Amino acid sequence: ITTELILVSGKTKEFIFSPDDSAADIAKHVYDNWPMDWEEEQVSSPSILRLIYQGRFLHGNVTLGALKLPLGKTTVMHLVARETLPEPNSQGQRNREKTGESNCCVIL
Repeated sequence: ITTELILVSGKTKEFIFSPDDSAADIAKHVYDNWPMDWEEEQVSSPSILRLIYQGRFLHGNVTLGALKLPLGKTTVMHLVARETLPEPNSQGQRNREKTGESNCCVIL
């Protein structure tokens, strides 16, 4: 699967991955094969590299095959350095805050 990765700086690079490759595999491969023209964006560890596909962070164990990417086409993903991923339901949490609902505490 041909994947074009875009950095926050706007720099891009194409890589070819297998459908069995996970987001963590991709981060490690990119870290180990860091492009020369990305030198200013070099990170200290592959563990902080995160992939974003269609506006969503990909967790480390998600494979490209699981995303059902179109074959024969280049897939574009963003690559960012971030220590932690947002919680999967963080959007829902914000929505609850706006409506005044809360599931903070249960009193028995």
